[in-house]
Amino acid sequence: MVLEKEEDALEPVSPSSQYFNSSALNVSVLGVLETEVPIDDSKTIPLVRDVFLPINPRFSSIMVIDENGEKRWKKVEVELKDHVFVPIFPEEMSPQFYDEYFEDYLSKLSMLQLPQSQPLWEIHLIKYPTSNAASTIIFKIHHAIGDGYSLMGALLSCLQRADNPSLPLTLPSVQPRVDTSGDHRTIFKTVPKIFSLLFNTVSDFLGSLMKSSLVEDDLSPIRSGDIGIEFRPIAPTTMTFSLGQIKQIKATLGVTINDVITGAILLGTRLYMQEMSKGSSDHSNCTALVMLNTRMFRSYQSIKEMVKPKAESPWGNHFAFLHVQLPELVASTELNPIEFIRKAQQIIKRKRSSLAVYLTAAFIEIVKKLKGHEVAAQYIHKTMVNASMTVTNMIGPVEKMSLANHPIKGMYFAVAGNPQSLNITIVSYVDKLRLTLGAEKGFIDAQKLKSCIEEAFQMILKSVACEIQQKN
Repeated sequence: MVLEKEEDALEPVSPSSQYFNSSALNVSVLGVLETEVPIDDSKTIPLVRDVFLPINPRFSSIMVIDENGEKRWKKVEVELKDHVFVPIFPEEMSPQFYDEYFEDYLSKLSMLQLPQSQPLWEIHLIKYPTSNAASTIIFKIHHAIGDGYSLMGALLSCLQRADNPSLPLTLPSVQPRVDTSGDHRTIFKTVPKIFSLLFNTVSDFLGSLMKSSLVEDDLSPIRSGDIGIEFRPIAPTTMTFSLGQIKQIKATLGVTINDVITGAILLGTRLYMQEMSKGSSDHSNCTALVMLNTRMFRSYQSIKEMVKPKAESPWGNHFAFLHVQLPELVASTELNPIEFIRKAQQIIKRKRSSLAVYLTAAFIEIVKKLKGHEVAAQYIHKTMVNASMTVTNMIGPVEKMSLANHPIKGMYFAVAGNPQSLNITIVSYVDKLRLTLGAEKGFIDAQKLKSCIEEAFQMILKSVACEIQQKN
């Protein structure tokens, strides 16, 4: 479709948005809100029209190709009836019955691709009570519109504080890490740090290129390696952890919340792999792609600030992959669960401090310029296919939210269309942290993996309690 002259000033589609909406990748985000009261769907259309659509022009735009072959966002008239769905389930059944119906609906929804002929989003209202909620709202938004940070900002623009709608929602500030190791101005400390930075940057960059092109993870209980995994249904399974307990571990070990939950995921995954290998030690080479937000931010900005030119925390897709090797399990008599957190911290801290993610981004941009965005998208696809899993996390508000006077009991999100057998997403809300397993249906036993990660967290908590007692 060629643009008319008056439409030539439309915003070009960013390279990352083109990658996520290509022949190689077609990725969407499923955001789930669990309400405390039944949904009044009479308010849905006005809310979407008056609040959701004005958030960003991309919610009213489709991708088109201009006369030069470049993709652009073209504004169109939005037919809300094509975007808002209210499925019909059997009436007057138990919450446990609706649990299965909802899980099946979400699994099928994850397989369906959003139509390219209309704006790339949908809203699904589940008006039946499950074990977790009186009603459930599902937002399905294409990754081409924005990443998790952008979509969280958009979602928060539609929500208010449940206790006082006139007050803004509060989100935890992300404070920069402070290096307290002393004075770095002496040449004896500066020079080794520069050499270390250069070595880590080159090592991580070359390692990333190898893993994205030549080196595949082993086939394992969490990696089937089958072609076309992105078109198979996933079995979204959630679990909840106490932020209070996570912060206790964080304070005791001197790490971050992200380090704690990543360590628990890595340990739990290894426990699952061992159990699925009939109890024998599983030495499979496995890599987790940990998503890194590359924006310079301390907290979420308003949508108005995010869409400004040269914004510090701009709208769109601004992230990078960190390749994190899963540590192997040792004999159970020697296993120290805390070591998984320390290893996760060491790997992530070192990789964050190198410049490899920026070199990788520059490399992909060079590939795009030389061979086009489809080839660049294939490179990103190969990066995901060669790894075993992806871990993504987001920060949610510390107060309970409300949507059109519907208090939100819980929230979580999942990724659809990712070419991996396992995707793990994490989001905080009030005093809880919700972890979602997007597991390949029929290959990964999601319930068993869930119990292994929960067991890993309890093992870590117990080890930290013992460490506190020893110090006292």
